[in-house]
Amino acid sequence: MNRKKQIMLRRDFLKLGVTVPLGAMVIANELLWQVQPVQAAESPPSLTPDAALQKLIEGNQRFVQHQAQYPDQTAERLQEVAQAQHPFATILTCADSRVPVELVFDQGVGDIFDVRIAGNIATPEARGSIEYAATLLGTPLLMVLGHERCGAVTAAVQNEKLLGDISTFVKAIKPAVERVKDQPGDAVENAVIANVQYQIEQLQRSQLLTERLNSGQLKIVGGRYDLDTGRVTIIA
Repeated sequence: MNRKKQIMLRRDFLKLGVTVPLGAMVIANELLWQVQPVQAAESPPSLTPDAALQKLIEGNQRFVQHQAQYPDQTAERLQEVAQAQHPFATILTCADSRVPVELVFDQGVGDIFDVRIAGNIATPEARGSIEYAATLLGTPLLMVLGHERCGAVTAAVQNEKLLGDISTFVKAIKPAVERVKDQPGDAVENAVIANVQYQIEQLQRSQLLTERLNSGQLKIVGGRYDLDTGRVTIIA
């Protein structure tokens, strides 16, 4: 700030009967200019839970049809979300490298709050991340997304003994496997679907998420991703 502008600011403050050190005035003025871009980023268009789900479905359809639009991936978008994020959906999905949700749903930077963990399990840490997105960021939609031929689910079905902490996600999936162990059909496929449903039940035990569900501010759905076609099917 130049000297002339400093003098004018000081004079204006003195007219109001306020005595403030010049240095403090300069800092306050500079902070004001820094805060303004943040405030501008805090008013994104709001989506209802159903509209957010429809946006995901339409994006997946574009992905499946190889007509991706690659939205929100410009330099302008980076600047728009640099100071604040307002994702319209939270997705709990498997860490599998073949399930990159921004690509699968044809979305961009700042659109999806992405929680990835093997077997898309609702661990306390994953649940806390989801609660943060729903309550503090205001995401109106939560999807638990499983996928066919999931390695974590396969290990749970086969009851494999695994080294280190790899066994922890098998333990988290076993209750879902038990539910469908006598069900006809492909055991892994049955367990993939059962696991999505089971993890949703675990998330619904969260008081924070339940409050938003009851108020209509949040919708929770389950999805299954097809590795062969790229299509997401709503299953819960």
